[in-house]
Amino acid sequence: MIDTSYDVRTDVRPGADPDKYSKTLRRFHKALWSKDLPSGKNFELSDNQPGKYLYHLSELGEFSLASDGITHSLIYVKRCEKIIGQLSEDRLSQILSGLYTVPGFILFPGNQINGKITMNAARGFNARIGDRFDLTLECIKRFYVSEKSPLFEVIDRYSDFFNLFESFDGYLKFFLLQDLWDEKQQRIKFFLPFDDSFPTQPFPKDLPEYEIFIEKQFEFVAGRSSRMLEFSKTHLPSSV
Repeated sequence: MIDTSYDVRTDVRPGADPDKYSKTLRRFHKALWSKDLPSGKNFELSDNQPGKYLYHLSELGEFSLASDGITHSLIYVKRCEKIIGQLSEDRLSQILSGLYTVPGFILFPGNQINGKITMNAARGFNARIGDRFDLTLECIKRFYVSEKSPLFEVIDRYSDFFNLFESFDGYLKFFLLQDLWDEKQQRIKFFLPFDDSFPTQPFPKDLPEYEIFIEKQFEFVAGRSSRMLEFSKTHLPSSV
């Protein structure tokens, strides 16, 4: 079973990056995402390839994947320091404990192509995305219909990976992201109101907006947690 409440900071030294060093997180990633693609072909991931986080090699291609957090506390974002300064230590701890669980992480290609930045880096460095996954997902949605976005270039650079899922719907379902999609309105469930122009510095403006931003992420984590638990019950051995 996947323990969706497990704080992935638990099995790393203080201050270390769970994306790189949490063995539990990597084990859960391997179990969750080693499965059939929309094509019916199996996407088995290996964790014993030297120098690779998770790895796949088959007729589908060669893929070196890395973990990336898809929730964001903004605690270390300078633009938000006045907001964060209004939070109690207990509230900060509650936020981090809730966001550093397995549903708050995903896999992206981790290999550099032609020396250019990866998806992980592009999400963080792009001022119009600010490492927000809801905005990242909007960019991924646009990629599947060949529509430009702030992340189009980097997503296109890894098109062999995104093409594995055949469509945006295939990508959503494979990575259990349906709780960020409004099926009725056919739009992303954004953590904050979405401006189609992708303005720079897309962060909360005050404490009430920040709390909305966090609660929306908690809702997403809860929904994805339920999907992961259901998947683990029906597809995974109890020894995961």
